[in-house]
Amino acid sequence: MSSLLRTEAVSKAYGGVQALSGATIEVEHGAIAGLIGPNGSGKTTLFNVITGYARADSGQVFLDGKAITNAPPERVFGLGIGRTFQLTRIFPSMTVLENMLIAGQHKERSRNPLARAGGAAARRYAMDLLGYVGIASHAAALAQTLSYGQRKLLELAYVLVADPEILLLDEPAGGVNPSLINIIASKIRELNAAGKTFLIVEHNMDFVMGLCDPIMVLDYGTVIASGPPELVRNNPKVLDAYLGTGDDEPEESRAGI
Repeated sequence: MSSLLRTEAVSKAYGGVQALSGATIEVEHGAIAGLIGPNGSGKTTLFNVITGYARADSGQVFLDGKAITNAPPERVFGLGIGRTFQLTRIFPSMTVLENMLIAGQHKERSRNPLARAGGAAARRYAMDLLGYVGIASHAAALAQTLSYGQRKLLELAYVLVADPEILLLDEPAGGVNPSLINIIASKIRELNAAGKTFLIVEHNMDFVMGLCDPIMVLDYGTVIASGPPELVRNNPKVLDAYLGTGDDEPEESRAGI
């Protein structure tokens, strides 16, 4: 397989805080790659730099060999990178179907079958995606009535509107009950079998270790390990990053791996 997404020595600081320090990752075509690390290690910042929500101070981002560094979010989405957020970004006072139709209006038309279809065809396409993720029966309900896991599924359907080449999922299993976690994992596998590439940030280690290969580990904004789950799990640097003895380390950063 060849590289679809690559960052080279990406750095980003916020004031005096160095969020990323020469972060280099590579995601091959057809992979379900994982990105893990303790709290504050730079995972979401790297997602933000890749997708244009934050500007890199230095370094490069490449999609299929072409530089997209610091391109605006709509441009990045139009080029084929879709993403979800750690906290779901939906319109709670609109219906589930209206959320999908809004997605069609706001995403770049060049990659957007829903926007190109218009009218009844757009509604059918939106309903097909809602059916795919298993929430079509909630189409007429206000999005605010969905469970948190269902909101995650809505956001996944929302991102699929533009048929992206690679999906960056930020904590897809976070705050989700076990049955819906299994549904989300199965949808990721199905989409991957159909040709979609994934890069997944997640704190749920069982989810990551059972789904992703390779897994890359960030610590203090730098990649400290990369490889198959079994190698990453037993890497001394990774164990030290998660299980370090510093008394001021956040409790969640000690999550078992």
